[in-house]
Amino acid sequence: MTTTPALPVTVAIARRTDPARTHEMVAWMRAGTALAEAFPGFLGAGWIRSAPGSGEWHMLYRFADNETLRRWEESPQRHWWLASAQGVVEHTRVERRTGVEGWFTLHGQAVEPVSAEPTVPPPSPPRWKQAVTIWLAFFPLNLAATLLTGWFIPNVPVPVRVLIMSLTLTPLMTYLVLPRITHALGWWLHGRRPGHRFR
Repeated sequence: MTTTPALPVTVAIARRTDPARTHEMVAWMRAGTALAEAFPGFLGAGWIRSAPGSGEWHMLYRFADNETLRRWEESPQRHWWLASAQGVVEHTRVERRTGVEGWFTLHGQAVEPVSAEPTVPPPSPPRWKQAVTIWLAFFPLNLAATLLTGWFIPNVPVPVRVLIMSLTLTPLMTYLVLPRITHALGWWLHGRRPGHRFR
């Protein structure tokens, strides 16, 4: 019996506070990030303001899999951190992304504002761009795997060869190829000029 490799989980949360309390909000979010960093499986976090002068903030944090995310979300540290903002911060929306959707978040790019008035975060890429990106990653990898298995294990039955290929390609796509290609094509996926960096 085979097990499916665990996928990273990205959590997007919309929170609202009084715009006059921006400095308190930023300090509170930094404290939460510092606490999460101490947990195994933590892959990064960030935040951005929805518009200049707005009291709405969009926060992202990412863990290696559902289990490490659960440990953080059920931890006393996180409960204490959330309780410390009662009466100051309102939680308005929570969204989780795994699998394909998770690949198209801004991997490895901080969304913490670098100025007092950051820009609006980019939306998710159109589905057709996601499909093209997945094909660009999958086609050469699948072609190479097909040729190699045909050369080295030509007498193995086709179902077994396909099983070997799927067990090999799934982790390669998830942890190596797709993160790299979505990072390289980030400018195109999000409609930016080449070389642009999200801030």
